Amino acid sequence: MKIQLLIFSFFFFIQSITNVSAQAQTIKLWPLNPPKSISDTSYQEIIKTTDILRIEKVTDPTITVYLPSAEKATGSAVIICPGGGYGILAYDYEGTEIARWYNTIGVAGIVLKYRLPSDVIMQNKSIGPLQDAQEAIRIVRRKAREWNINPNKIGIMGFSAGGHLAATASTHYNQKVYEQRTVQAHDPIFQY
Repeated sequence: MKIQLLIFSFFFFIQSITNVSAQAQTIKLWPLNPPKSISDTSYQEIIKTTDILRIEKVTDPTITVYLPSAEKATGSAVIICPGGGYGILAYDYEGTEIARWYNTIGVAGIVLKYRLPSDVIMQNKSIGPLQDAQEAIRIVRRKAREWNINPNKIGIMGFSAGGHLAATASTHYNQKVYEQRTVQAHDPIFQY
């Protein structure tokens, strides 16, 4: 009987995690082309689903925002950088599942789909992922009021290569790796 209760509790917990967050919202990091990018139409994003959703050759970086319910919201947010050795992104296992878990404790989980270093699409592959991480942080700050997030309570974390990216963004926050575009007053995503 104890084993059946334990199994039931486990499945109830898993079900509650997957149903906790509202509809996710995906936003492109760069409405135009990413800075210092090289256009190559043969370089196409690849999505593979086996046991883990894997994304390769990211050319259109995004953030996907999972907001907690209003009753649980703490005003905190974490940008999540999935790992994959800078060769793939383990997008669900180290991204969306973590964002949904954060929602259970009242924290907004924001999954960053960042570009993976490539000479084919980047003038300087050593800064491409960092450009995406910095812009993700800037977007979350710009949208903080709308998403009920305190702009002083935004963190960043990651797994494997994503952890390296998070640490790089945390320690190189003053490094100018791209020119910020001019803010357009009529475009709400660019409102500060």
